Amino acid sequence: MANDDSDFLRLLRAQVGNEFDAHQQYIAIAVWFDSQDLPQLARYYYRQALEERNHAMMLVQYMLDRDLAIEIPAGSPVRSGFDHVVEPIALALAQEQRVTEQIEAIFRAARREDDALGEQFMLWFIKEQVEEVSSATTLLTVAQRAASNLFDLENFVAREAIGDGGASTDAPPAAGGAL
Repeated sequence: MANDDSDFLRLLRAQVGNEFDAHQQYIAIAVWFDSQDLPQLARYYYRQALEERNHAMMLVQYMLDRDLAIEIPAGSPVRSGFDHVVEPIALALAQEQRVTEQIEAIFRAARREDDALGEQFMLWFIKEQVEEVSSATTLLTVAQRAASNLFDLENFVAREAIGDGGASTDAPPAAGGAL
């Protein structure tokens, strides 16, 4: 079992805040799309926000299950204003790439510390990040191709099930239940 001063636990605890920060950033992006009368993009990012909230609560549940101390950190500032539709989509991709690096670091710390339970727990998040980065990359590519034709972009989001693989049957439980 990881000891309280392990890198794995330090990174895992920080990741709770990172996931809540991602949640808040996705809310800001969704609200911006809503304010631009782009309901499909808004709906997509509201859904992404819930996923990130659920990821944070999965980490919390894991720590509860292992009887580890938990603190919910204060959130970081988010970006709420954008000049063009591509900006929030590019920000979301950069965020997913950063989260992927964070998840990989937590996994490596568990492996380095011979924490088999921690390593196994993080495998689901690694798989999830492959899908998240892929979806964000696809959406950015389509947004760049659509240029100023936002109807094409909205139609794409409505038509394609990007990032909507449904609830994962092997997802870890979320504290309080997934939303």
